[in-house]
Amino acid sequence: MGAVRKMAMGGSAVALLSFLIGLPLLSVLVAGEDPYRFFTWNVSYGDIYPLGVKQQGILINGQFPGPQIDAVTNDNLVVNVFNKLNEPFLLSWSGVQQRRNSFEDGVAGTTCPIPAGANFTYILQVKDQIGTYFYFPSLAFHKAAGGFGAIRVLSRPRIPVPFPPPAADYTALIGDWYKANHTDLRYMLDSGKALGFPDGLLINGRGWNGYTFTVRPGMTYRFRITNVGLATSLNIRFQGHTMKLVEVEGSHTMQTSYSSLDVHLGQSYSVLLTADQPALDYAIVVSTRFTTKIISTTAVLHYANSAGKAPGPLPGGPTTQIDWSLNQARSIRWNLTASGPRPNPQGSYHYGQVPTTRTIRLANSAATINGKQRYAVNGVSHVNADTPLKIADYYKIPGVFSVGTISDSPTYGGAYLRTSVMGADYRGYVEIVFENSENEVQSWHIDGYAFWVVGMNGGKWSPASRQIYNLRDGVSRYTVQVYPNAWTAIYMPLDNVGIWNVRSETWARQYLGQQFYLRVWTPSTSWRDEFPIPKNALLCGRAAGRRTRPL
Repeated sequence: MGAVRKMAMGGSAVALLSFLIGLPLLSVLVAGEDPYRFFTWNVSYGDIYPLGVKQQGILINGQFPGPQIDAVTNDNLVVNVFNKLNEPFLLSWSGVQQRRNSFEDGVAGTTCPIPAGANFTYILQVKDQIGTYFYFPSLAFHKAAGGFGAIRVLSRPRIPVPFPPPAADYTALIGDWYKANHTDLRYMLDSGKALGFPDGLLINGRGWNGYTFTVRPGMTYRFRITNVGLATSLNIRFQGHTMKLVEVEGSHTMQTSYSSLDVHLGQSYSVLLTADQPALDYAIVVSTRFTTKIISTTAVLHYANSAGKAPGPLPGGPTTQIDWSLNQARSIRWNLTASGPRPNPQGSYHYGQVPTTRTIRLANSAATINGKQRYAVNGVSHVNADTPLKIADYYKIPGVFSVGTISDSPTYGGAYLRTSVMGADYRGYVEIVFENSENEVQSWHIDGYAFWVVGMNGGKWSPASRQIYNLRDGVSRYTVQVYPNAWTAIYMPLDNVGIWNVRSETWARQYLGQQFYLRVWTPSTSWRDEFPIPKNALLCGRAAGRRTRPL
């Protein structure tokens, strides 16, 4: 994991945190007993061969994928990132909610890039969170070259977990991959050309049978599965074995068993697998979903006393069947009696009984603007401003963005380019409906939040669609799929002040405008509502030359 240290709240940790973000040593904003984990990461280019062809990859401490972060609820993560690339770089932390601190979110609208040859120290806290997350590079289509890795947040020792400790906790980062360098892919998009179909699939950065998970007979293992790809939904299955779903993006679920599982772009799942078959080597198969051409890859589930390869063909999986996937998605339910990051049951918050204060309908679309392919939300194709929106907002710099440049509902007119920002009130409780009239699956992510998935169905959404909402045990997560010519509805409490990215997880669509920023605002200036700008914040664009706060 590179240079990593863990310590309880002590003098050196307090001094570092106080210097970087300026919190008083006895401030209520610092939990005195929450440990610190320190990481030093060097980001560089390096040769990689994931599909047997030499490519320029983005490595962290020489690793592809990058180092895994292991943490416990409420841990503080101090990550010093040295950018040894030849261009600016940022990391973002998918699913980490950055409570009251969108300055650290690591996307173009919140954080200035780390210049080439420079470094920046992120200070994150996995406040009141458990589960499976990941980090990734957010700028310049860098994600197509690597730079991503897993984040595991374990429950605190005294918090009950609704299953016995597994024999091992494995990570499976699955995703599609292109053989072209990210610079060539970026040039294609900038030129208005489509990327085409991916060249292959990877499991933990390796191609066909390139990665092995070792198990022992009779033991049960946790597999944390995340789709870190760019373009396609994937299905995973374990030859001869079933998976018991136990966690989705920070929520404990009802423990339903599946023979295969759809994992859409940006999504994470935890499953338990028991090594209850004859001691052989079995295939872990990952294949594309909802694509005309189906490609697949495999890893190896190796029994420690294996007598050889398991006989028979590789297990087949679903291909283009939408109803199958929709029914599976509806079967994923919140475990109401299990504890989450706190000892009280997850279901003690009755999300379905809280009146919503606003309905936001978001429709994705493809468009041609100035002769080039673009993508839009409610008719607006987002372009990044010359200054991160959060920093411009903090310094009240005029002319960078305007709140209300995207509407609450689809416009169904022509798309246009704009820095897209929607305003929202702190402490609101919103219903958001994602509407997809296109013929491909969409995957949507919201930074800074988890939300309850209350409904999804084919056809067009209307107020009558609320009659089929699940207002009792819909799962809470941070990334959700929307099927072709269908809709998905979520409920979300606006309890996290800041400016937050709402984006497509289809990376070309995100890069070409299918995203916007949600400004959750309060007139309060209390640190109880939002932290001030970090003292070590990088300042760029129209904020260059300003000071953060006195050291």
